Amino acid sequence: MRIAIDTMGGDQAPQVVIQGVEQARDQFQDLEFLLFGDEKQIKKYLQNSERVTIVPTQSVILGTDEPLKAIRHKKDSSMVMAAQAVKAGQADALFSLGNSGALLAAGIFIIGRLKNIMRPALMPTLPAMNSKQGFSFLDAGANAEVKINYLKQWAVMGFFYAREVKEIAHPRVGLLNNGTEYDKGDSLHKEAYQALSKLPDINFIGNVEATNLLEGVADVVITDGFTGNATLKAIEGTAKTIMSQLKKALLNNGLRPKVGALLAKPALASIKTTFDVAAYGGAVLMGVKAPVVKAHGAADARTVYYALVQLRMMYNKGMLQQVIEYFDQQPKK
Repeated sequence: MRIAIDTMGGDQAPQVVIQGVEQARDQFQDLEFLLFGDEKQIKKYLQNSERVTIVPTQSVILGTDEPLKAIRHKKDSSMVMAAQAVKAGQADALFSLGNSGALLAAGIFIIGRLKNIMRPALMPTLPAMNSKQGFSFLDAGANAEVKINYLKQWAVMGFFYAREVKEIAHPRVGLLNNGTEYDKGDSLHKEAYQALSKLPDINFIGNVEATNLLEGVADVVITDGFTGNATLKAIEGTAKTIMSQLKKALLNNGLRPKVGALLAKPALASIKTTFDVAAYGGAVLMGVKAPVVKAHGAADARTVYYALVQLRMMYNKGMLQQVIEYFDQQPKK
């Protein structure tokens, strides 16, 4: 498998990107990498060039760039050239820490949508207390407005991802709503509930509420991109605030809380492991013709490594082909 890497995206690029690539390369003998970016900077951090090819690029898509304009006018950028390599069959997958909107645009307009898929969706994996696998959450921001067919297709793709990549035998798929009853929500959600219930071979468990997401109530949760992005940021912000306040409470209130913190260290470590989002890799752009993964711009080398493991699993399991075959077998309307 050959993975095209946008080495210049991200806050600590290209250093952490290359460190993660080398870790994956050293562990998996079946991986090769095309590193797109500033050749001088790449060579500065690359320890050895085994199964690594450097492809020099002239520009970088910045986080402040307007996505569509960037991929149209920065054709010599590391992200666009990496996407072009996938389109041309020179690479099998794409990874980037760069501009989310630009990567979404590159996936759709350069690599292209999968057959029968109306709208690709962004799918991160979020932690869950009752699951080592976490839960897949889509759409997390690619599509602010949705149609019923979008939700149905995302449910199918999320199901196949959870089953093949996460190896969950019969993943539970839930629809994010403001109540668990079948008749909750607006007309779109009521109609979506009925449509999802009729999907063949998909384990749809009904509506799920945001209150229960981190309890692992479902393996796949689908929603529109506006709600999904707002929910994602609310979870991230709440977790960050709680951890910050907990640390202050334990360290800034005298000796007894510090001793308590020391005694509670093993328990706190287990919580940290559960909410270790780096181990989940990055967000998958579901619905395009090749595996594409986007990790957070502030990600470290460990996150990059796990994202590459993610891509390898998607490719080796033939997940995208299974999605194509599923939709090909559905009756045409």
